[in-house]
Amino acid sequence: MKTVGIVGARGHTGAELIRLIAAHPRLELAFVSSRELDGQRVAEHVAEYAGALHYANLDAGQAARRGADAVILALPNDKAAPFVAALDVAAPDTVIVDLSADYRFDDAWYYGLPELTRMRYTGQRRISNPGCYATAMQLAIAPLKDRLAGPPVCFGVSGYSGAGTTPSDRNDPHQLRDNLMPYQLTGHMHEREASRQLGLPVEFMPHVAAYFRGITLTVNLWLTQPLRVEDVRALYRERYAGEPLLRVLDAAPWVSRVAGHHHAEIGGFTASADGRRVVVVVTLDNLLKGAATQALQNLNRAFGFEESAGIPPAGEP
Repeated sequence: MKTVGIVGARGHTGAELIRLIAAHPRLELAFVSSRELDGQRVAEHVAEYAGALHYANLDAGQAARRGADAVILALPNDKAAPFVAALDVAAPDTVIVDLSADYRFDDAWYYGLPELTRMRYTGQRRISNPGCYATAMQLAIAPLKDRLAGPPVCFGVSGYSGAGTTPSDRNDPHQLRDNLMPYQLTGHMHEREASRQLGLPVEFMPHVAAYFRGITLTVNLWLTQPLRVEDVRALYRERYAGEPLLRVLDAAPWVSRVAGHHHAEIGGFTASADGRRVVVVVTLDNLLKGAATQALQNLNRAFGFEESAGIPPAGEP
């Protein structure tokens, strides 16, 4: 068994991580840290957890001294550094999986989108988990990356869980009712992240809708040479053959069918009459494949387990 601590466990992703680790055959929780839930039983908030742990309000030094084999940082952006510094000193061999954007642009950290970066993993103990939208963008673009005539254009819609638990217009069901809320239409963190990882400029326009979880991303791709839609679909099926957490469909995927599931779906392949413009649709659960499930994939690899260990197969919640 390997032990895992979670820092920032109050949020939606923290709860999903607790559920996944509780069900994992070779992982157990060492601690769960939350300032707001300090002293409360974990089982009172996450029914799937049957252990006796209580939430604790741990500072960076206290978390580092707990001796966990891995620590998952599920904190807002710009909050991870003190915990990383403390672990570097007190427990340098501890695996850190950071879910924030703090280290996604740091070449010293492994960027863990396994379906695309698996070959870059060489035993690194510092792992940066990709952003949810950035995961969707890269999965949608990668099979055609070398055939593009211009920047991909991505129109994204997310459920309001993606805005976190701190109250704002973007996670207020009253403000979102009968509404589609655009925000940060240029320069979004995930736009820069996907551009860096793919090695080409990506244009991204995010929106929030009045549902809780899941992402739909529609991607417009201009090609240097025309392709038939059946050839495009075949490229995606070949690229993602054997990937247990990816499904390539004929029809456009529905976010309602992937919410609560651990895989991503890509489909809706459409080509213009001249074959030079292709549109692709990808859906995933922002809290799972966009965050907690991907973190577990990365933990499994770091511990030498099967990458999909403890993750329900595609189509199962």
